Amino acid sequence: MKREIIITSDGSTTIHLPEWNEQYHSKHGAIQEAYHVFIRNGLKYVDQEKISILEIGFGTGLNCFITLLEARKDIDYVGVEAYPVAKEEVEKLNYVVELEAEEKQELFNKIHEVSWEAKHAITNNFSLTKRKQFFSEITDENQFDLIYFDAFGARVQPDLWTEDIFRIMFSALKAEGVLVTYSAKGSVRRAMQAVGFDVERLPGPPGKREMLRATKVRK
Repeated sequence: MKREIIITSDGSTTIHLPEWNEQYHSKHGAIQEAYHVFIRNGLKYVDQEKISILEIGFGTGLNCFITLLEARKDIDYVGVEAYPVAKEEVEKLNYVVELEAEEKQELFNKIHEVSWEAKHAITNNFSLTKRKQFFSEITDENQFDLIYFDAFGARVQPDLWTEDIFRIMFSALKAEGVLVTYSAKGSVRRAMQAVGFDVERLPGPPGKREMLRATKVRK
């Protein structure tokens, strides 16, 4: 499938798949979306000293890198990706410059260069494990405080937004764990609720009216 690096509305890059008319991040602003959905409504919402994060769709590493930049606590980060982004594509991404984080370039490189299927200390308070697997293969139970659900949209990959997938997410979260996603589709919200999540609609990032945050409530 053809892949192109494009510039989104906030000046940051993403990967565009013309055949699907789909992007790895919002065309209205990759960095803006990442901060709004995953940092403000996810990372900063989960108020505890140590946070374990599961990212569904590691992709370009943008969400991981911003989380590292924003980390004020100990973070154990696990990124799941079935089809890792090529080194040549990573080199064309402008996140370090757009985030004015040139002094952290080495860390951005490191998150992409460390080996898969092993836990690595990226900084003294941020560890990263990259797992090459399909989302349906995740078997973790009661392991994570927060899930960044950043899969391709339901329009092009509806099988990633089903009750079966959200049941896996529900199992992977600890009690009171939180899942955040850019999607606000009614079918997605209903699938989350069907497996036990308490779901709230929140204002969306630029270009989207709403997003969803789901909590694994104690029974």
